[in-house]
Amino acid sequence: MEGFCEAARAATTALRDLFDATPLQRNDHLSQRYGADIWLKREDLSPVRSYKLRGAFTALRKHRETHPDQAHFVCASAGNHAQGVAYACRHFGVRGTIFMPVTTPQQKIDKTRMFGAGQVEIVLTGDYFDQTLAAAKAFCSERGAHFLSPFDDPDVILGQASVAVEILDQLGTSPDLVILPVGGGGLSSGVTGYLRAMDPKIGYRFVEPLGGASLRAALRAGHPETLNQVNSFVDGAAVARLGDNTFRMLDWVSPSQVLLAPEDRICITMLEMLNVEGIVLEPAGALALDVLPELAEQIRGKTVVCVTSGGNFDFERLPEVKERAQRFGGLKKYFILRMPQRPGALRDFLDMLGPDDDIARFEYLKKSARNFGSVLIGIETKRPENFTTLFARLDEAAFPYRDITNDGILSEFLI
Repeated sequence: MEGFCEAARAATTALRDLFDATPLQRNDHLSQRYGADIWLKREDLSPVRSYKLRGAFTALRKHRETHPDQAHFVCASAGNHAQGVAYACRHFGVRGTIFMPVTTPQQKIDKTRMFGAGQVEIVLTGDYFDQTLAAAKAFCSERGAHFLSPFDDPDVILGQASVAVEILDQLGTSPDLVILPVGGGGLSSGVTGYLRAMDPKIGYRFVEPLGGASLRAALRAGHPETLNQVNSFVDGAAVARLGDNTFRMLDWVSPSQVLLAPEDRICITMLEMLNVEGIVLEPAGALALDVLPELAEQIRGKTVVCVTSGGNFDFERLPEVKERAQRFGGLKKYFILRMPQRPGALRDFLDMLGPDDDIARFEYLKKSARNFGSVLIGIETKRPENFTTLFARLDEAAFPYRDITNDGILSEFLI
């Protein structure tokens, strides 16, 4: 890997034409909580608020070195890779065509166009990313443009390895453990490719969203496999299939090193970092921090680096993030109550609520029987155990209810 390390350092030097090294910051809040020395590699503070610029810039630069006449580059992305490619196209003064799904939020479209500064054209096509990707590759074949992969490309991997070069330079020593988010594997393969060569004693944990565990699936199968279904909430890491190139650099990983983060739990981490530290992280950017509680005993007294990979968070999603966090933390529940159709029944129910219980939703669904009506109720509280008390009171008063908080089908239709 000596050649890879030299190339990674050269790629890091080339990136200085674009932006300074992102900060490596010791986080006092997390360090005190876990009795460890916890550092955050703040990729959310890059010019495009994610590490993706590194790989896009490096791949575009290296291709132009061997193909100086190539002036048209294409990518398919709904997020950070698109912004990285747009920024790189502006820097090199080349034409970029960026394919995005028609469902891409306007904020991401506008930011990509802004970073491109007139050098890029955005094409909205496809309801799903696979359709968008197919259209982008077909366009490349027709126009003779060069496709820039978001992760499964040796030069992209090399660019992402610059994160590791900076970590060692900034820390001045080797950390005991590095925690990395995983989507398609570009960041994790680049970082570990460099660090393992520099110091084999460094430990690693890899974090995937529960609904997009492509690395774990590949390790278990011995080759990349396509997931049947992907939860798109952690959009920066919700990848259905690990890359072939990235898997070749990660096939040494043990499945026990791969941790899965539930999408709703990630929301708790995002809100904590926003409210306590003032750090804005997108769901994928919070992955490395989200698993710290389950690693608490293993990291005590150790030096740990967590890569916060991105901060492109649309604040229009904040109500959804808060809702998911409350439900996962047991602070908000929805249930269907069979309300007796008699005078005073509503008052009887309200008297069962505790001082910390607030009604967030109250909606009559229908009068399901002569003497009862079905009511959809949402309750927010300050402690999960308050629901134990409330449900006990409902049982004692013979008020039939059904908790639908975690019922996916009913929640989708009613909530």
